[in-house]
Amino acid sequence: MGIPVILTMYFLACIYGDIMKIDTTGASEVTAKQDKLTVKGVEASKKLAEHDLARMEQYKSKILKVARAKQMDPAVIAAIISRESRAGAALKDGWGDHGNGFGLMQVDKRYHKLVGAWDSEEHLTQGTEILIGYIKDIKAKFPTWTKEQCFKGGISAYNAGVKNVQTYERMDVGTTGGDYANDVVARAQWFKSKGY
Repeated sequence: MGIPVILTMYFLACIYGDIMKIDTTGASEVTAKQDKLTVKGVEASKKLAEHDLARMEQYKSKILKVARAKQMDPAVIAAIISRESRAGAALKDGWGDHGNGFGLMQVDKRYHKLVGAWDSEEHLTQGTEILIGYIKDIKAKFPTWTKEQCFKGGISAYNAGVKNVQTYERMDVGTTGGDYANDVVARAQWFKSKGY
């Protein structure tokens, strides 16, 4: 890796906060059971992400391109894809969530006008823009929170909305599996170690 790439990756990690500095409890028992894991927490999140890695690799170049364009950490995009669609494995013709969620990042058709094919750069851009919007909304709602706290809050809101985020400690109460932000953060930290 040349110095420009390292600086670029560092720069990406700092725009909304450093994913590696965010505390996380990882996946709940409910989420871990998706893959019949007997562990929960960060260890389970890492195993879930690892199970998705081979499929994720086919999207890596698109993820990195969108991450650069939107100044988002690519590991976070990968982690959301892992959590939302298991890197496409949980989708049927690009759809999930009882026909409401579209694409790798599961953009909800009830709240957003869908763009692009389910695995396209346009779709990843839309999902990333939605996430960024939530991070900004959380910053406005909690102006005293650090960048990392707002980053994690925005990830939680991506699943259950800004209204669901009431406190930092309990932001995952009401999210799918009761662990959405914590699981995504743990997966992102793992994907970071794999070059995302």
